[in-house]
Amino acid sequence: MTHTLPLTDGPRILDLAAAADPALVGGKAASLGRLIRAGFPVPPGSCVTTTAYRAVADPVVRPLLDAGAAPADLRAAVRSAPVPAVLAAAIRALADGPVAVRSSATAEDLPDASFAGQQDTFLDVEGPDAVLDAVRRCWASLWTDRAVAYRAANGIDDRTVALAVVVQRMVPAAAAGVLFTANPVTGRRGETVIDAAPGLGEAVVSGTVDPEHLVLDAGGRVVERRAGGVGPCLSDEHARELAALGRRVAEQHGGPQDLEWAVDGTDRVWLVQARPVTTLYPLPENPASGLRIYLNVNVAQGVLGPLTTAGQGAFRVLTGSIARLFGVAVTDVRAGAPVLTVAGERLLVDVTGALRHPVGRIVIPRLFDVMEARSAAVLRRVLADPAFAVLPGRRLRFARALARVFRRFRVPPRLVGALVAPDRARRAVDAAVGDLRDRLDDRGPLPPRARLDRLEATLAQEMPAVAGRAFPVAAAGFVAFGLAAALLRGRARPGELSTVLRGLPHNVTTEMDLALWAVAGRIAADPPSRALVGGPVEATRAALEAGTAPAVLTDGLREFLGRYGHRGVAEIDLGVPRWREDPSYLLGVLAGYLRADQGRTPDRVFAAAAAEAEQTAAALAAGVGGMRGRVVRLLLDRARALAGLRELPKFTLVTVLDAARADLLAVGEALAAEGRIAAAGDVVHLTMDDCRAGLAGADLRALVATRRAVHDRERRRRHVPRILLSDGTEPEALPDPAAPPAVPGELRGTPASAGVAEGPARVVLDPADARLEPGEILVCPSTDPGWTPLFLTAAGLVMEMGGANSHGAVVAREYGIPAVVGVPGAVARIRTGERVVVDGTAGRVRPC
Repeated sequence: MTHTLPLTDGPRILDLAAAADPALVGGKAASLGRLIRAGFPVPPGSCVTTTAYRAVADPVVRPLLDAGAAPADLRAAVRSAPVPAVLAAAIRALADGPVAVRSSATAEDLPDASFAGQQDTFLDVEGPDAVLDAVRRCWASLWTDRAVAYRAANGIDDRTVALAVVVQRMVPAAAAGVLFTANPVTGRRGETVIDAAPGLGEAVVSGTVDPEHLVLDAGGRVVERRAGGVGPCLSDEHARELAALGRRVAEQHGGPQDLEWAVDGTDRVWLVQARPVTTLYPLPENPASGLRIYLNVNVAQGVLGPLTTAGQGAFRVLTGSIARLFGVAVTDVRAGAPVLTVAGERLLVDVTGALRHPVGRIVIPRLFDVMEARSAAVLRRVLADPAFAVLPGRRLRFARALARVFRRFRVPPRLVGALVAPDRARRAVDAAVGDLRDRLDDRGPLPPRARLDRLEATLAQEMPAVAGRAFPVAAAGFVAFGLAAALLRGRARPGELSTVLRGLPHNVTTEMDLALWAVAGRIAADPPSRALVGGPVEATRAALEAGTAPAVLTDGLREFLGRYGHRGVAEIDLGVPRWREDPSYLLGVLAGYLRADQGRTPDRVFAAAAAEAEQTAAALAAGVGGMRGRVVRLLLDRARALAGLRELPKFTLVTVLDAARADLLAVGEALAAEGRIAAAGDVVHLTMDDCRAGLAGADLRALVATRRAVHDRERRRRHVPRILLSDGTEPEALPDPAAPPAVPGELRGTPASAGVAEGPARVVLDPADARLEPGEILVCPSTDPGWTPLFLTAAGLVMEMGGANSHGAVVAREYGIPAVVGVPGAVARIRTGERVVVDGTAGRVRPC
């Protein structure tokens, strides 16, 4: 079956053992060739290369692509394209008994996109003409609707792809199936998962049978076996042999693999395909010894996308400086706190030590009960593992570190002072934030190297100082609320206590949203402004940049950006543009406000929510009566006066990041002017050390391209775990025996804002592209403050992430819109346009 047909533009048919270059033989053939050369058992065969495909297909495909032809037309053209006689004869000669004819595309079996099943495979093909026909059908399958859509979703240009074809001797399989060298559901790297069925493995791959399912641990022990619909077909001995073979392949290929295998009638095992497992979340970088527990900072902050390199660097400096405050030895703040790491371009914090401390084990899950309820439940399940038992003798060390920070920032007296005199405490915090903004605004220009030094100093020094002033005051509000809740235990109806936190004053995020609504009101009263904002966002932005926009719009937006222009979506990332730089998102939100029901304006809704909260607080206190009732009322008043400040530390962080970003972009301009990077904005893909190297003369363009490609790949990732173990296990994916029985069609989460809303769903993954119509139910993975302007026109909110005190929940309560957060699978299970009922009191979402 070995044929080589060399031509001037490269060989058209190669022995499979020689297949190495994916551009010539495609991903599948390159992987099989690598296995053969490494000595693994692979059936012999040949590869009809991409050179052959291009010779046949390019003359018909290129003109059709230029004309925007549909996939069906492309398939038909390839199927009917003439095959040169010499090439056709060589392909026919590959017939050698029953063979498998498998597509091997250049965009296939990639490290970050498997393309599994996107092109066609034909089994038990016999005879020269049948082999040629199967090859032609494989060529045409490069243009199936599913393959074209998959390439588009992964950012792969149709003009860059080609297809080779593997023609391989069939294995007379007694049993066959697939094997994953890491558990694809839980992510656990130490497990092997095997699906098996009698006969050919195609039935397993295509899902036409219910296979036998086995899971083996790292030692080769079968820890789970399910017979499926085919009954037992793989012995423990064969399973161990397959698992050992899979581990060798994974080691040879440098990562977890998805293998297709077959066992013939003589009990010999064969491998017929190997591709990377692309759905696993990356492992944390440089984990400490032993099994570790990581919390995803991105998820906690409502930012599911990756952080830029500059954004990661900023958090390293911030956490490094904070760690020093706690007495942790940090030799270089640019390296970050020892507990901070990165996986999938997202920040993770190692909380193993804190959770194995007797105090942290109690406090952290309780904190997550209100901030991220699903994480709290998952953490408690993880902590049931004896591997994470409390370590003795750690109380005193933690207490000393905490006391050091409390003394430095005078936390106890500031907290007590806020409870005694909330107005005075709030004014002091506002003054501290105002002083910070004045200091940052008054800074002058510096040479690029000095700007880098100032950037790092700003991140290391400014944020901890101001946050240390604001945090105790905001915490006092929640302490008061918690004490009131304790006094009211058993006396408040479901949702009644959370109503007290509606319409909170002094919340910078709420104030921002209402300020934008006020701008919309001025635009609505000015016909030229209303007409421009009601049109395409691109036209509105162009008019603003050209200075031709109406004065009402221009002045209103300028005033808003003067106060809030440093904010944005995913604003915790230093590398992300601020609204001041690109107001397109705000313009889209303003257009939505103009379509809102004027009888239910956000300012009126907010005022009504505040009035309802005051009435509820009074009713709760009156229901208790006596001295206890008076104490309840005092505590609830303090909670309302101070809890709104919870957003101020985040506001301060974003203020500091904005100043640091100004210095970073100035360095980018210097690097671009010297030709070290292509454009000033590329600096967000560099570390501070990279920037210093560029200022010293290093060419950074290739490095920027590599980092941007990684960032873009991670932006396409849809599944991001909130908790991750160092062996890759996602605890949330493990079965929960305590989970309540599911109700058909109903989704459950955490009640976040009481009330019931019904309306059409609008699933939004990126607010920058959102156009939320008034009365729609906003369904999203998570939110940060940059999302909240959308809340003003939403009838209800459903979030996959978050807890009762996450940003989205707080703002939803303040606007009085029913909200359920921490809803697993909401984005995948709810469709845009589907009418749903959101019960924010019971924490349930159901179709109408």
